[in-house]
Amino acid sequence: MTRILVTGGAGFIGSAYVRHLLGPQAPRGTTVTVLDKLTYAGSLARLDPVRSHPDLTFVQGDVCDASLVSALVAGHDQIVHFAAESHVDRSIAAGAEFTRTNVLGTQVLLDAALESGVRTFVHVSTDEVYGSLPEGAAKESDLLRPSSPYAASKAASDLLALAHHHTHGLDVRVTRCSNNFGPYQHPEKLVPRFLTALLDGGTVPLYGDGLQIRDWLHVDDHIRALELVRVSGRPGQIYNIGGGTSLTNLDLTRRLLALCGAGPERIVTVADRKGHDRRYAVDHTKITQELGYRPGSPFETALAATADWYKQHAHWWRALPARL
Repeated sequence: MTRILVTGGAGFIGSAYVRHLLGPQAPRGTTVTVLDKLTYAGSLARLDPVRSHPDLTFVQGDVCDASLVSALVAGHDQIVHFAAESHVDRSIAAGAEFTRTNVLGTQVLLDAALESGVRTFVHVSTDEVYGSLPEGAAKESDLLRPSSPYAASKAASDLLALAHHHTHGLDVRVTRCSNNFGPYQHPEKLVPRFLTALLDGGTVPLYGDGLQIRDWLHVDDHIRALELVRVSGRPGQIYNIGGGTSLTNLDLTRRLLALCGAGPERIVTVADRKGHDRRYAVDHTKITQELGYRPGSPFETALAATADWYKQHAHWWRALPARL
């Protein structure tokens, strides 16, 4: 029996991972404990498909709570660490909570992992730690050049985790993914924010000229890659996870408009974000060659399915707090 602690398991990506671990096609022999603070971005409804599973335990709590984390970690073999403040705009407005959760929270988990002899620690990070790239794609060995307070806090937590491998021999594996999309994503992020605004009959706010470029990764592909890293990755290694579809924000917006039957008049140009990175791109050759990862969700099909999900689940997103 493998006992996995999933932090942030009521969040968008963490809950998708839990549903994958405990889904009907998953092999038995794994117990999962979700630790989640249930901030505005957490939702127990994301776990509804597996809430009654006998191998799932939910604990509401903070990764910065050292006594709680120590007690929980002691009963587990592995940690998959999603818990983080992740919205760039919020980090620009008020960065202290990002440093607390993303940096201190990771340190608390690492301390508990060392104390308890945890076997594997998967640290889930972001391509934003590499900063803006005028050309090419970031490799795992590239320097970190984070621009936003959010990205800086994630870069710091990456380095803390890797330092615990180097110094203490802890089996740490770091992943850095590109922009995720899919069901159950909070409407503060671009795809659901624009979809929900359009479905409500409103307009969509496009930063600046809309020519910022992002690589898009469906959440199902991300969690498949994470499982490959957890099961077969190498200690002390970093793995980029890309989706293989790079689009400007304007191109993506036009696709979302079309899926909602809306015209370009629904776009409202707004002042650009402070310090807005122009382009992100990751080279995921390493995880492909070592672990056999390849994106499996055709972008146009996955985006259409995501739009359909938001159309059919308006009761979920309309009930969320702190919609922007």
